[in-house]
Amino acid sequence: MRLTVGQALIRFLANQYSERDGVRQRLIPGCFGIFGHGNVAGVGQALLEYAADMPYHLARNEQAMVHTAVGYARARNRLQLLACTSSIGPGATNMVTGAALATINRLPVLLLPGDTFATRVANPVLQELEDFGSHDTTVNDCFRPVSRYWDRIHRPEQLPAALLAAMRTLTDPAATGAVTLALPQDVQAQAYDWPVELFAERTWHVARPAPEPAALDRAAAVLRGASRPLVVAGGGVIYSGASDALRDFAEATGIPVAETQAGKGSLPWDHPLAVGGVGATGSTAANALAARADVVLGIGTRYSDFTTASRTAFAEPGVRFVNLNVTGFDAGKHAATALVADARDGLTALAGALAGYRTGADYRSTVDSLTAAWNSTVDSAYDQGHAPLPSQAEILGAVNRFATPRTTVINAAGSMPGDLQRLWRASGPGQYHVEYGFSCMGYEIAAGVGVKLAEPDREVVVLVGDGSYLMMAQEIVTAVAERLALTIVLVQNHGFASIGALSESVGAQRFGTSYRFRDQGSGQLDGALLPVDLAANAASLGARVTSAGTVAEFTAALARSRGSAGVTVVHVETDPLAPAPGSASWWDVPVAEVSSVDSTRKARAEYEAGRRAQRNYL
Repeated sequence: MRLTVGQALIRFLANQYSERDGVRQRLIPGCFGIFGHGNVAGVGQALLEYAADMPYHLARNEQAMVHTAVGYARARNRLQLLACTSSIGPGATNMVTGAALATINRLPVLLLPGDTFATRVANPVLQELEDFGSHDTTVNDCFRPVSRYWDRIHRPEQLPAALLAAMRTLTDPAATGAVTLALPQDVQAQAYDWPVELFAERTWHVARPAPEPAALDRAAAVLRGASRPLVVAGGGVIYSGASDALRDFAEATGIPVAETQAGKGSLPWDHPLAVGGVGATGSTAANALAARADVVLGIGTRYSDFTTASRTAFAEPGVRFVNLNVTGFDAGKHAATALVADARDGLTALAGALAGYRTGADYRSTVDSLTAAWNSTVDSAYDQGHAPLPSQAEILGAVNRFATPRTTVINAAGSMPGDLQRLWRASGPGQYHVEYGFSCMGYEIAAGVGVKLAEPDREVVVLVGDGSYLMMAQEIVTAVAERLALTIVLVQNHGFASIGALSESVGAQRFGTSYRFRDQGSGQLDGALLPVDLAANAASLGARVTSAGTVAEFTAALARSRGSAGVTVVHVETDPLAPAPGSASWWDVPVAEVSSVDSTRKARAEYEAGRRAQRNYL
């Protein structure tokens, strides 16, 4: 079959399927893209020719379209994904941030950047990086360290092997992330006689690896010896569809369950054994249990520094770890007893191996007491009545009370991820979507588009601060063009609230974290607040906008947004200095060792005290 490389690529992608537990579906049901000279005649022409087989979506920013694809893949539990195509040059390098986010979060996305001419006869072409040491280096080499699989297709004959390797990586739960196929623009348009077998329907079976019996016995032996065990549920629980297995395991054993950002919603918040987030942005209940846990069962977690509170959370001198993870790299962290397996099937097997084991009544009573105290703290935060401006905690509480089990709340950066992990009451998996592996500003609205495309019947509420909004608001236009119903909560606090608080904690006095005029007297950016009208900006992009001044007005605006067509933005100003409940935890952010500033010297002393609690789990 004689086709161009671009046509063969799209024909192949349109015939790929994934299957897990007997459910078969299109693996790549669409492609986002922005066209330039590096892809318009190749992949762009092919998308036109095969539009019925591979729907095309136009994004407004290349980084954003990768975020959209990541949001889509997460909403589909990594069983479906989107492709993204760009031109060579800035279009390609714009996608590097999205690639890093996908790979860090173990989420699949296929990136198809254009590349410079393979023939090199026109070198240097527009946007070509001239490496003095090699003609083979292009800007697309930036994708290598942030891709799980990377290849450059110099000749048509290379395409089949690269495509098969790409699909294998994208559908491997233990190895997934960004996959990049760099496509020289002349090669994309080159014709070749392809074997028809390349375009046959192909099903990629997503494995559920079973635990190795001896490893299962070792893990069960460690857990049977525990008197104060704690589960840390990560994103692997959600992606595996293991929530029911986790609930059954917890109820059978009496082991309380703490959650990471990616694992939030693994158990409903009001389950008696759900103790909230753990670590630097966790609940006081989970962190009190973590501090005394003698065995920690990590399920589908990669143990980020926030989860471990920079290795201070699990403070018991003899603490031991059992890690159930589909990825051996993560299963082996903290010198753990490793159980490499699918989360759902691993939990079922582990429950069987622990038959008859149950935590003591005194420990379960402690869990109940700590959880009740934390729930009271959250209630108070939701109803604190802060004035004259509401607190961010009150706004999040209003959104939480508004949400149903079919609502997905989305956030990524700023102070909200911390407040959300502490305060959000997730009713189940799928309701909570906070990207905190890369914590990328600008992710929120783009991901909202992806989640809504993945699950059109879901109510999607995007939470975004003014700093993140200003970085990537333009994807409102994409949502409008796609006729997607999104509710965007735009929290205005005139700067970077979370970094302002962090700056203050390290003695840097919130320097450079507010949106202000440069003061003519001081020469610093500490003048009056900028007259930025974000509500007007959102309206100019096609959204329907309401501004709220109080929690009551905000709640009413949310209620009006339900069931509305198109994009609704609810704009609310909050007090960035309003208090929110803390986690009674620590995070390692180094402080200047010497300084003439008093606040910095004080912060350094506090930092050194906190660092003394750090440990290696050996």
